Amino acid sequence: MIHWLAIDTSFPSVTTALVEPNGLLAAGADLSVARLLSAYRQGIFPWFSPGQPILWWSPDPRMVLFPTEFRWHRSLRQRVKKAGFEFRLDTAFAEVMQACAAPRGGDAGTWIVPEMQVAYQALHAAGHAHSAEIWVDGVLVGGLYGVAIGRMFYGESMFSRVPDGSKLALALLCERLVAWGFELIDCQMETAHLASLGARPMARAAFVQRVARLSDVAPAWAGASL
Repeated sequence: MIHWLAIDTSFPSVTTALVEPNGLLAAGADLSVARLLSAYRQGIFPWFSPGQPILWWSPDPRMVLFPTEFRWHRSLRQRVKKAGFEFRLDTAFAEVMQACAAPRGGDAGTWIVPEMQVAYQALHAAGHAHSAEIWVDGVLVGGLYGVAIGRMFYGESMFSRVPDGSKLALALLCERLVAWGFELIDCQMETAHLASLGARPMARAAFVQRVARLSDVAPAWAGASL
C-alpha cells in the first residue's frame, strides 16, 4: 500500500517506499512550490503519466552524479572546441521544459504533463528551478532543467536537437556547479546513458543524508550566461 496525501498531509518516511515499483512512496497532494521544495529536501520527486494522480518517488539506490566526476568523452571535447555554440543559464526555461516534454523516438507519451510544466515554471519564478541551454546562431539546440536548493542540484530532464546537445549542456553545467561549490547532482533513476557520463548509484540512506546537509546551506546558484 502507498500513502495517499491530502493537501495538508506531510510526506511519510522514505523508508516506507515500495520495493516494486522501486521507490513509489505516495500519491496525491499538489504541486505547489512549498510542496515541491519539501519533497526535494527529503529526497522525494514527482513522476506520473497523463491520467494518473500525482505520484511521489524515492528509489533505492538513487542515481547520482558528482559534478567533478563528469566523464568527458573525446567526441564531446572535440565538439566543445568547435565555434558556434553558446552556453546560457535561465534564459529560456519554459522553452527548455517544452522541448523536454516533446515526443521523442516514436513515443508520443510524456511524464512532463501540462500541470508539471505549470508547477515548475512557478518554481522557476520563485528562483529554484533552472535551465542550462545550448544555443547555435540564436537557436536553442539542447539543454536540461532541474532544481537547485542550497548546494544540491536535482536534474529533471534533458533534450537534444543536435548530436550531444544535452551532454554538452550537462558538461558545462557541471563546471559551473563545481565553481559554485555544488557537490552532487540527483539523476533519480539509473540508466546506461547516465552511467556513461559518470553517474553512479548511491544507497538511499546515504543520499538522503547528503541532501539534508547540502540543501541546508546558503544558496549558491549564480545564474547568468557565459
